[in-house]
Amino acid sequence: MAMNTDSHSKPNTGADLLVKALIQEKVDTLFGYPGGAVLPIYDAIYRAGDGFEHILTRHEQGAIHAAEGYARVSGKPGVVIATSGPGATNLITGIADAMMDSLPLVIFTGQVASNVIGTDAFQEADVMGITTPITKHNYQVQSISDLPRIVREAFHIASTGRPGPVVVDIPKNISSGPAEEEYESTFYLPGYQPNLKPNPLQVKKLEDALAKAKKPVLLTGAGIIHGNASEELKEFAHHHGIPVTNTLLGLGGYPGNDELFLGMAGMHGTYAANMALYECDLLINIGSRFDDRLTGKLEHFAPNATVAHVDIDPAEIGKNITTHIPIVADSKEALKVLQKHDVESTNHGDWLRHLQEYKQEYPLWYNNPDEKMVPQWLMEKVHEATNGDAVVTTDVGQHQMWAAQYYTFNEPNRWVTSGGLGTMGFGFPAAIGAYLANPEKASVAVVGDGGFQMTMQELSILQEKRYPVKVVIVNNEALGMVRQWQEKFYEERYSESLLHTQPDFVKLSESYNVNALKIESQQHLEEVLPELMQNDEPVVLDCRVLQQENVYPMIAPGKGLHEMIGVKPT
Repeated sequence: MAMNTDSHSKPNTGADLLVKALIQEKVDTLFGYPGGAVLPIYDAIYRAGDGFEHILTRHEQGAIHAAEGYARVSGKPGVVIATSGPGATNLITGIADAMMDSLPLVIFTGQVASNVIGTDAFQEADVMGITTPITKHNYQVQSISDLPRIVREAFHIASTGRPGPVVVDIPKNISSGPAEEEYESTFYLPGYQPNLKPNPLQVKKLEDALAKAKKPVLLTGAGIIHGNASEELKEFAHHHGIPVTNTLLGLGGYPGNDELFLGMAGMHGTYAANMALYECDLLINIGSRFDDRLTGKLEHFAPNATVAHVDIDPAEIGKNITTHIPIVADSKEALKVLQKHDVESTNHGDWLRHLQEYKQEYPLWYNNPDEKMVPQWLMEKVHEATNGDAVVTTDVGQHQMWAAQYYTFNEPNRWVTSGGLGTMGFGFPAAIGAYLANPEKASVAVVGDGGFQMTMQELSILQEKRYPVKVVIVNNEALGMVRQWQEKFYEERYSESLLHTQPDFVKLSESYNVNALKIESQQHLEEVLPELMQNDEPVVLDCRVLQQENVYPMIAPGKGLHEMIGVKPT
């Protein structure tokens, strides 16, 4: 991680200052794509020697999604570098995605020289104006002397409180200009002091409510994972006998095979999880933001419950759901206090038995014809072949929901998906970043045939680096979720959702020197999958599944949690 001191013993340009600051932040991996406005930065990286592993993606969208995967699995900020103008604007979708899903990123964008900003110079874009609504914070560096402090602030802001993306826009004259001395990097942000500790009075209110509750339920989101609070959550749930449901982004924050776990809640959640939320008398939300895909019609969401909401971001409390007990705090800190107080609660045996009956009577289901693969079965086989211990990434759509439903996550930091923004093309580059964050675990990208075509150029990374990323294309020759909605709500008018013409994914992958197989039967999959998942080479599996298969259960738009369709009793 040290600079190449043979070339120079101290920073002598703004770009050298930036590289030194990244080393001080213990950055080991960069994702990016060079261009004119960042040439001084790339030159400084080159002269720094072996300080970083730089991943050259083939599109800036690939770079930022890879950084998201890295951040989601490692918990450390993903770092991205892109040039000015189109390089920076190609990052916008990923920045918005990271903002919605609370992922810590630090993005360095090149900018035209300070003296021509605002003149529509070549490859100029108003990065500050464009990114202000979709970042936790952003900077445009005005002076070389400010650069070390800004870098430290950016990493601090991105990774503390509610994590999020921070953009640092660096004019070319700043990165190429002389740095003749060491500059101060200490900072003080009086307006940014995230609250970690829960308010004792609010904790007491929650304890009193818990002591009286007969039908409590824990709803837990990604805040449990960001706060490293999985163990505390499990202890709390078992101590009081409280059933647990996860949001989509919270999967793995509580063991999926635990007796108290009800499954995922929301639009495609389990019957038991959604009915628990509908029937409960105390809802304890920890680290979830009550988004619309979770709640369904608001008037039917936990209509008879006292709602307690623990969240590190005060803006989320009361935003969508009326909250009776607001607790602004870090999830781990809040659970530690609750456990320390050792609150007595009533026996919830009848409630737990009631919910277990729901689990047994209305489980997830699918039909499994012998001659064709169905996607639910495919996900179960991927789980089996990886021993349920892989890091799984996805795009958005049907395959995402099937992976969430049928790949059981028992550990945190094993599930990487685009939740709030729902970004096609996310899954494959995110799997590359996830692998770099945790190379000890298998990295499996579960993608749709539509989404994979948005970022499949990143096969070049597998060609070059030979990372053993496994790509499972759930190929139904359709934009599956669009097709499902057109079937259910648009009288089967499949407008532009059926992909009649597609590339040969096997030949495409082989052109990148990546092994690939087309799989059309259950027998073929069972023959090859275990070995492919365990070897040290990348592979692309084009898995042909039934096109008409739908994701169930489902809560239709405008309906409540108790109005699921596609529920089938055993």
